[in-house]
Amino acid sequence: MPSIVSATAVIPRIAPDNVLIFDLDNTLYPSACDLFSQVSNLIGQYVRDTLRLPADEAYVIQKSYFHRYGTTLRGLMTEHDIDPADYLSKVHNIDLSVMDPAPELAAALDALPCRKVIFTNASRGHAERVMDRLGIASHFETIFDIVDADYIPKPERQPYDRLLARDAIDPTRAIYFEDMAKNLLPAKDMGMTTVWVHTDEEWAQAGHDDPRIDHHTDNLVHFLRELANSPV
Repeated sequence: MPSIVSATAVIPRIAPDNVLIFDLDNTLYPSACDLFSQVSNLIGQYVRDTLRLPADEAYVIQKSYFHRYGTTLRGLMTEHDIDPADYLSKVHNIDLSVMDPAPELAAALDALPCRKVIFTNASRGHAERVMDRLGIASHFETIFDIVDADYIPKPERQPYDRLLARDAIDPTRAIYFEDMAKNLLPAKDMGMTTVWVHTDEEWAQAGHDDPRIDHHTDNLVHFLRELANSPV
């Protein structure tokens, strides 16, 4: 399927001083893999077990914290002082066999001569497992995870600032890829070029028609190839 590219901006030519910043889940692999359902079920189980609630009440808490705090984890930390390391180890204990290795993605990344980093609301361990399964780990310089963000999730501004400061990234030289459209908006405000990786998930759609999104695509590999071949 060809990528869909918006007309709001010209695709930039990639140079060695560019930095490509990628969200992880549903961005580097298709949302059809449905890893989110596995994680969501494990979050529900964690809430049930930790708060000793029946399933229906735990579900209400899970979703309420997600909407109020940005992640269920942050809600549990704020309201119940839970151990975030225990939470992250349990909710990311998922089956990755539903996700195929991605040699075409690996080749597309390899063709782009610049730094590449992961920026995720998930844990480093989860990111490493996903990248290993896809066969793309060697193409990334570093991971910025929810622990690095002090458990403050995107789209709050603080983790973006921390990422740029930690990895010495000039936002005007960065291109950010993300499936949750609203997470692109702070990046654009900071000077990044933004690319929405289209997903049919309703919860990822909010903000997708905002003019601060420069490009959108339903085929990440194709879009990366366009970046590699764009004229000077």
